[in-house]
Amino acid sequence: MTVIALDVGGTQIKAGVLADDGSLVHAERRATGAERGPDAVIETVLGCAAELARGCAPVAAGIAVPGLVDEASGTAVFAPNLGWHQVPVRDWLAEELGLPVAFGHDVRAGGLAEARLGAGRGSRSFLFVPVGTGIAAAVVLDGEPLHGAHGFAGELGHLVVRPGGEACPCGNRGCLETVASATAIARRYARATGQHGFSAKNVQGIARTGDPVAAAVWREAVEALADGLAAAVNLLDPERIVIGGGLAQAGASYFTPLRTALAERLTFRHAPPVVPARLGHQAGCLGAGLLAQDLRPSPSTAVSRRPTPGKLG
Repeated sequence: MTVIALDVGGTQIKAGVLADDGSLVHAERRATGAERGPDAVIETVLGCAAELARGCAPVAAGIAVPGLVDEASGTAVFAPNLGWHQVPVRDWLAEELGLPVAFGHDVRAGGLAEARLGAGRGSRSFLFVPVGTGIAAAVVLDGEPLHGAHGFAGELGHLVVRPGGEACPCGNRGCLETVASATAIARRYARATGQHGFSAKNVQGIARTGDPVAAAVWREAVEALADGLAAAVNLLDPERIVIGGGLAQAGASYFTPLRTALAERLTFRHAPPVVPARLGHQAGCLGAGLLAQDLRPSPSTAVSRRPTPGKLG
């Protein structure tokens, strides 16, 4: 009773076959190749899924995608990193495989996986906050991610924490992503020093040597994230906060000051525990598989025929 799971990212497609117990019995990665155009990306996704299906006997499939999604219709509304706009992903994949297909947002899928299999287990409510290229959040209540009225819940990265600050691609200024994401840490260090080619991990290492510029960039990122998390905690009262993404591996030099800064901002209440995610880069893929497991195959499942490549947009 296996299912196929796909997590489509701007750089890589993480795919696998999920067993009943939630374990990945097969996992692989493929380059997304977004530079080839949106049609090529969807064909790569479909081809990857078909290849996985030939190697097992799946009863369903699940796919998680980034950007703005309409989970009810199975549509990628707008995924700029993939070049997708109003792409009926669920229907196309269902036709390709002849199987029921579950469709979800990548961060909410990751939150679902952490709730059932990872650092959110045993918690009725928590925030799953991946901090990497960007910043987002899944608000998990009673084991299920909150979608919101229009499917856009959890855009923590676009909470303004530095009014009038750096311009954000969303059109606003001073968004959390512009200060606290891994991309922002690297960019801000390069701007301050004129030295390029450093990652957030590199900046962290330089900060540990006592370099004042790197230390300031790192501190500002931690403080901005604490500002964003404090707002979320006051609004949602989560039981815990699970930090995912690349910076979840940053260790004590990240989590210790983050916990301290968050506690300082929550003057009238205790701060919830802030813990690293357990599932790493597989969270989205595992979540897509769990969404597929929640489906029940039905002979009446109807899918529409997908247009030929070249008809996107």
